[in-house]
Amino acid sequence: MSVDPSSKPRNETEHERLDRQLMELLQGFRVATTGVQVLFAFLLTVPFSKGWTMVDEIGKALFYVALFGAAVASICFIAPVFQHRILFQLNKKPLLIRRANRFGILGAFALALSITASTTLIVQTLAVDKAAIGAAVAVLALSGWAWFVQPYLSRLSANGRAEQDGES
Repeated sequence: MSVDPSSKPRNETEHERLDRQLMELLQGFRVATTGVQVLFAFLLTVPFSKGWTMVDEIGKALFYVALFGAAVASICFIAPVFQHRILFQLNKKPLLIRRANRFGILGAFALALSITASTTLIVQTLAVDKAAIGAAVAVLALSGWAWFVQPYLSRLSANGRAEQDGES
């Protein structure tokens, strides 16, 4: 029978813990940034494609939401890297980790919005409005559940267990 690693405390100093947390955050941002950059690059080419003239006003509004959402997500996912460089060796790692976490959450909201608007624009252009609305609801629901609701519920559950453990 294996032991659950989460039940064993880490044997690390505060400095080691901060280093690990920062590296975990930055690694996650590397993954997210790649996806955002691909989406952003695609969006930058859309107005120059042949089919752009077929996009109606709603489609153009969706495009702008997607474009600016991708821009905001890019900024949020890249910001912790530059802040780390500027604040290097100033003993600001706890601050950097808190900021990076906030930037990551904001970037995820912007990315969810951008992916939803992009998908809706494509479906709206290629199919009927009902399909576009269905696509928007599905993409927003899936990203909302997987990125925000599910981890938040897990966090609430963990906090509830911690409170119960503290009462015993």
